[in-house]
Amino acid sequence: MMHNCKNRFCSASTVAALSILLLPRLADAQQVAPPGGGTEKAREPEVAPRGERSLVRQIKYGDWQKFCFKVPGTNKVCRTTISGTWDTGQTAVRADLIEREGDGKARLQLFLPVGMYLQAGVKLTVDQGKPYKVPYVWCVTNACIAGNAADPQLIREMEKGEKLVLEVVDSSVLSVSTTLPLNQFAAVRKGAPEQTYQQDIDE
Repeated sequence: MMHNCKNRFCSASTVAALSILLLPRLADAQQVAPPGGGTEKAREPEVAPRGERSLVRQIKYGDWQKFCFKVPGTNKVCRTTISGTWDTGQTAVRADLIEREGDGKARLQLFLPVGMYLQAGVKLTVDQGKPYKVPYVWCVTNACIAGNAADPQLIREMEKGEKLVLEVVDSSVLSVSTTLPLNQFAAVRKGAPEQTYQQDIDE
């Protein structure tokens, strides 16, 4: 089942459902990612960026939010998420930490604009810490998704940190970065969800 979206990204309710539906597909797509598993410490991409460039338009980030989803016959899944928008109101970046109740594991998922150099992946750095690399695993018409099992150390750094720098490489092989605030992340992740959705998925 696929939803059509008129805006650059889907509406909040549609994307909420897609987050659940995409989980198994993203896991399958991991087969094309570099071996080793997990959100890993960054290695040099095959083609290093030729330099840096600034964002053409600034991205404004909202607050961290937590939503949970209950699909019949499965454990509850919660998504701690933040979105950044362009001045037009369209979503530019979205970061999700997805956790299934009782699983003890987490998945980091990033929604990014199309037109990036996919082979380089996405580099994440908390404050002045070590970088982590997240591979791209799935692309649709208006977005590319990077995702992987979240390194527990990265989650701990995010809970204690002030900012998360997200760096990508564009089609001109220039690096572009944006900064996500982390001041609310720990409290929101550990707190009660803003809303819990009951998901009925048609086969």
